[in-house]
Amino acid sequence: MTGTAEGLPAYAVDCTAGADGSIAFAVTVTGPTGLVLKRRNSGDLVRLALTEASDGAWSAVLEAGAELGEGRWDVFTEGGPAGEQRVEPGLRDLRHLIGRTPGPAATTVAARVPYRTAEGKLALRGWSRSPHAEAGDLTVRDSALTVRGQLYGAETGVDAVIEARLRGAPGQVHREPVLTGGGGAFSCTLPYGPLAGGDGDDPRFWDLWLRPAGAADSGRGVRISRILDDLAGRKSVFVYPGSPCGGADRGATATPYYTVDNDLSVRIDPGEH
Repeated sequence: MTGTAEGLPAYAVDCTAGADGSIAFAVTVTGPTGLVLKRRNSGDLVRLALTEASDGAWSAVLEAGAELGEGRWDVFTEGGPAGEQRVEPGLRDLRHLIGRTPGPAATTVAARVPYRTAEGKLALRGWSRSPHAEAGDLTVRDSALTVRGQLYGAETGVDAVIEARLRGAPGQVHREPVLTGGGGAFSCTLPYGPLAGGDGDDPRFWDLWLRPAGAADSGRGVRISRILDDLAGRKSVFVYPGSPCGGADRGATATPYYTVDNDLSVRIDPGEH
């Protein structure tokens, strides 16, 4: 427990993430009676009562089956002399999140990652995807990107495609066939050339989706993302090299990247005209 600028106590909360999606919280001092999780930019909240453990710590558990909408959730104390206030992160044990694999029958993939905000406070990044396409290895070559991944909650089918959608331009897409393996495994090589070109000097952003067989013309699709590990934000951690696009705009450069939501996209920087 530390002090705040107002003289009220600031509580440090330890977190242990379970492989099943649960999160155990521990407060090592007496005071708060519960924790409150608040989703940003919404009125959603989840209350967790604190109970005293045999070692004198106070603990609460966010169960794996608890409904936690997708987004960023700030953690507050409830009760005690400080009332409701943001908490600071203590120890964060995230080892069980690394290499986590949902069961083959999973129809919804839920992921929760505790993290330290830029302001030094504790928050959770939560995802809930049904179905979900988990990105695996990315291979960056000149003029193309190869994506390998795993689809949960749906069947890929022999006619599945990967679809690059131009952000801000509904209906402008490029599709490539997908190679499928057993148990939902998929892979695809996406050439950069068809993504280049266009008017203007501003970057163009293409978001990558997997469309299972039978969904290619129905408006459905599964966003390709990477959420099954211990990283709340991949964008500044996984940085990939840019490559020449080839094709009509030979001066353009393509760079795959993860967005702030850990979704996979490709940025095209146009060449000089």
